[in-house]
Amino acid sequence: MSSHSSISIIRTEADFKQFVEAFCQDKKQPKSFGIARAELSRLDSKSVISINFPFLNFMQNFGSFAVFATAAKLQNFENNEVVVDIDAAFVFRALCLFYPFIEKELSSYDEKHAGENTLQKFKNLCDKFSTDPYSIKTADVLFTDSKIHRHIGEKHKNIQIIFELLRHVSDIYKGENEFYKFQLVAYFDDLQTQSLQVAYAKLHALSAGFAPLRSLNLDGIFGLLPNLAWSGNKPYELQYLRDNEVSLKMEGEFPCIDFIDKFPRYLMQVLPQADNIRILDSAKTRFGAFLGAGYTQMPGASYVNFNSGTLGACMNEGRISSSVIVGEGTDIGGGASILGVLSGGNTTPISIGKNCLLGANSVTGISLGDSCIVDAGTTILAGSVVKIDNEEAQKIKEVNANFEIQSNGLYKGLMLSGLNGVHFRFMTQNPCLIAFRSARAISLNKDLH
Repeated sequence: MSSHSSISIIRTEADFKQFVEAFCQDKKQPKSFGIARAELSRLDSKSVISINFPFLNFMQNFGSFAVFATAAKLQNFENNEVVVDIDAAFVFRALCLFYPFIEKELSSYDEKHAGENTLQKFKNLCDKFSTDPYSIKTADVLFTDSKIHRHIGEKHKNIQIIFELLRHVSDIYKGENEFYKFQLVAYFDDLQTQSLQVAYAKLHALSAGFAPLRSLNLDGIFGLLPNLAWSGNKPYELQYLRDNEVSLKMEGEFPCIDFIDKFPRYLMQVLPQADNIRILDSAKTRFGAFLGAGYTQMPGASYVNFNSGTLGACMNEGRISSSVIVGEGTDIGGGASILGVLSGGNTTPISIGKNCLLGANSVTGISLGDSCIVDAGTTILAGSVVKIDNEEAQKIKEVNANFEIQSNGLYKGLMLSGLNGVHFRFMTQNPCLIAFRSARAISLNKDLH
């Protein structure tokens, strides 16, 4: 590592490895970290009202965290959460610390694009900054070229983000942009969330599939997220719109408000994990939901809340409430509802197994195992009384060894929670809720998934 008056440049990958090892000797590794664009309040420019991660690191890339923490001159590692504003010096320090990897990728780029000499121009940039960090007020146009950024990002997403920050280096130097800024966000242990930024990081990890549903501590996040009017991907505080309604409308600048919520939509923050995921109404999936490969969400009554979702190919025309997990191959019919834990008194998260069928307008308030059916219009809750005759009970026990047969043939819904191969039906002639062994194979139309 060679030293300069203002910055150090790491010249080789061996030196970088040594730098990371030294950093990690006395510091905890973060559970998650990333650089985010933070949208600022129009009422208080020091307040962040939403953020978006172009790339989130989750239990990986600790060398990049060593670079970011060093570039930010982070000293205090006692707090569980890190939220640091990024300045121009951070950007150039990070470039100098990532130097050996950038050198390698730009050399590869130059081999494919003869005559551009990007590597030499980058070396000149680093040398200039290491001598006088305030001499570069705007980036060389070369390093705002998306082709170069994408080439680097094929192997190094965190370095690509640093190059993207060069587009904004003039604004970062001034620190006066009234609408946004960039921040380094990290947390070490999965404790109760203290900041909006870490709340977004956890929701992003769930939606991206980095963390399994129901695996992260989301206690208290509602209180951290402001209720906002969203126009496209731009948030507005309602009070700002009220205060400025007349002038905004007179100038023709009043935003077209798409929705009002504490949570942005899933597709505003992440892309689907697979090309065969179809979401026909983007308004119906909240940020923090996870959608497995092959998932199809039809318009109408379909909805997926945060910290809930599907583990594979599913057809959804109903409501997947908070903390509900649905197994692969399950079909949720039009208007069907699976109860969540946010309201209504239910505190036990519900899981729906594989290859189940929830009929139209059914209500499911217990967990289901694999290959279960809830008929259209049928409601099964933890306190529901269900009749099962002895012959059907014996069949159910054949696939559920722990099922206890009741001599009177009556069961509370909770006693049937999580069982495989149960078919629930509400009888209308002699009104009662019955259950029996499901013999049907539940299969989705493969052409649709």
